[in-house]
Amino acid sequence: MTWLITGGAGYIGAHVVQETLKSGRPAIVLDDLSTGIKARVPDSVPFIEVTLTSERSVDKVFNDHEISGVLHLAAKKQVGESVERPDYYWEQNVGGLENLLSAMRRHDVRNFVFSSSAAVYGQPVPGSKHHIDEAVDCHPINPYGKTKLEGEHLAEELARSEGFKVAALRYFNVAGAGSPSLGDQFAFNLVPIVFKAIDASESPLVFGDDYATPDGSCIRD
Repeated sequence: MTWLITGGAGYIGAHVVQETLKSGRPAIVLDDLSTGIKARVPDSVPFIEVTLTSERSVDKVFNDHEISGVLHLAAKKQVGESVERPDYYWEQNVGGLENLLSAMRRHDVRNFVFSSSAAVYGQPVPGSKHHIDEAVDCHPINPYGKTKLEGEHLAEELARSEGFKVAALRYFNVAGAGSPSLGDQFAFNLVPIVFKAIDASESPLVFGDDYATPDGSCIRD
């Protein structure tokens, strides 16, 4: 069972590739290398440099390879940038996903794991003592979170209408490295941002300044 891993040259994606191989499943990596690093992908794994916004290129991947399932991690993910460029994020994260799902339908590939985000939840109710779970209504507060929630909706509809088997993963901040070569090279995630600021003897920048906490500071997961 061969899995197509989109964004497989990225920080999280490269770890997913390694674990997929360890499980005994063959993998193929698709990545546009806008933030991915090709050296993270083992030489034994077929690598295709393609952007998901090219419908023809995505369809060719399915024509050229026997694919049984898709692990979809490719996406733009900077919250601040998504506020500045919402149309770009919608084009990349939603338009690209539409091309991918359409190719899956045409080639009868029904197994789909979607890398969603905790950003779909939005801002929890101030003072709430309840843990966030999957039953909580989602009200994303930025374009990035909205594109991820739209991705979940698209996949859910295909599960309902086309028999797709779908899992959407809403994880929070990811940290660590399975090996030095898989470390996060870019300070786009919270933990690298914090350590970069510490190294520079600066205060970490965390979005927001209106938190209902005793000292007005932000509480993060």
